[in-house]
Amino acid sequence: MKKPKAAQGLLFLALSAAAVMVLYPVVYSFFMAVMSPEEASAYPPSVIPQSFRPENFREVFEIIPIATFIGNTFLVSAMVMAGQLVTASLAAYAFAQMNFKGKGIMFSLFVATMMVPWEVTMIPNYLTVRSLGWLDSYQGLTVPFLATAFGTFLLRQFFMQLPKELFEAAKIDGCGHIRYFLFHMLPLSRPALGTLAVYSFLNMYNSYLWPLLITNSKPMRTVQIGISMLEFQESTSWNLVFAGISLAILPSLLLLVFGLKQLVRGMSAGALKG
Repeated sequence: MKKPKAAQGLLFLALSAAAVMVLYPVVYSFFMAVMSPEEASAYPPSVIPQSFRPENFREVFEIIPIATFIGNTFLVSAMVMAGQLVTASLAAYAFAQMNFKGKGIMFSLFVATMMVPWEVTMIPNYLTVRSLGWLDSYQGLTVPFLATAFGTFLLRQFFMQLPKELFEAAKIDGCGHIRYFLFHMLPLSRPALGTLAVYSFLNMYNSYLWPLLITNSKPMRTVQIGISMLEFQESTSWNLVFAGISLAILPSLLLLVFGLKQLVRGMSAGALKG
């Protein structure tokens, strides 16, 4: 049944308004990033910038080593992404394709860990990392995040959609679990793997509390922590703060733009079968 044009128009207007409300804070960050110090501190604030000052970005590079911070964040996010892809795909394959005693209970316990807030496990993780001497190091930043219950659940749902006959045919040809996993399962699961890669990378890229807790030297800081160095006790130049924020969010925005199709496709594919 076709919707009336008036209803379609109202729906379009409501969706457009929601899109503007979501996008405007991001766009306003870029506006603030090119304002002069006087305009950025003015009250009431300008909705659209009346000045254009690209020197703000150069000043940010002079005040803090933001390139090092962004490089650290990229390295940590890439390591966590790679680790989660390996551990989650192996665990998901075992839960989806292999039969062993207690598989159902084990998977239920595995998924139940998603209900535990990260803040609950933060102190035990901190004590463990400290006892290993990993404070202020890449190991401390990455190792606690190398396994993910969500990623295992996502990939397991996708693996279960692949026909069982495929494994039976491969088995007749002499293919074992390892070869089937590497040469058949992984190539067919590229949408789900891409989804997990984008999700885990962005999640780690935007992480703030854990890097703040375990790093205390400039060379190990991530960009989310480094931005706070643009705020001073005496006064804060908001145009510089927003210039730093714009530099920090630009890589993740680009990744989201190019990976959004993969992200949505993988999420919807994994939601079809329980």
